[in-house]
Amino acid sequence: MAVGIFDSGLGGLTVLDALTRRLPEVPFVYLGDNAHAPYGVRTPDDIFNLTTASVERLWAEGCDLVILACNTASAAALKRMQETWVPKSKRVLGVFVPMIEAVTERQWGDNSPPREVAVKHIALFATPATVASRAFQRELAFRAIGVDVEAQPCGGVVDAIEQGDEMLAETLVRAHVDALKRRMPHPEAAVLGCTHYPLMEKVFAEALGPGVKVYSQPSLVAESLADYLERRPEMVGTGTRSRFLTTGDAKAVSDRATQFMRRSVVFEAA
Repeated sequence: MAVGIFDSGLGGLTVLDALTRRLPEVPFVYLGDNAHAPYGVRTPDDIFNLTTASVERLWAEGCDLVILACNTASAAALKRMQETWVPKSKRVLGVFVPMIEAVTERQWGDNSPPREVAVKHIALFATPATVASRAFQRELAFRAIGVDVEAQPCGGVVDAIEQGDEMLAETLVRAHVDALKRRMPHPEAAVLGCTHYPLMEKVFAEALGPGVKVYSQPSLVAESLADYLERRPEMVGTGTRSRFLTTGDAKAVSDRATQFMRRSVVFEAA
């Protein structure tokens, strides 16, 4: 049995880390498309084609269920994949659902009309492609009314994190927070809409200031998957061992991942 975890690079490792702590009995196969990262500046068609190729590779590893631990892929490709491409015997899920559930305090299966929620002013930090897709705002509008979302495309942050340049990443985060606060001076909550950003969560929180609730995805996704597998245990695939796969240079990616996670992570060529 195995579940696939896909990301364009290393950001999904933050989700994988939370998943392995929450579901230690489940093998996870991680695939990073490092050869084509970052996705945040690509076109929707590029993102769709790259994502489907990687998901097919995870299916070949015996992962009937694949989590897109990449907000850009979830925003730009997932809906099209689910409507036109994923066979009935497989499942591909994104990382937006748990975040929307947390912000609106209502379960995904709750199909009642949109209603007012406690949080009225939300700052969304994400890649340019995720911001351009407006996927977060679209999904939120199905469940909540009266919520003002101000989105900030955080160009350069993913590249800095992937390259291990924490000083540059921190500088960019603070600049992006400043830019957003010029348009929304007093957000009540902030959504970190990229799985790389939890590594900078403390910087985001400091720059936003006290009183701003920061929503970060890894723990939310872990709880959501645990609930899903309890309801749909048949979706755990036939794979039996955990692996780390990359479309990039395995040695270089392993070195960056080890720095990224502060523990040894060894990738194999996909």
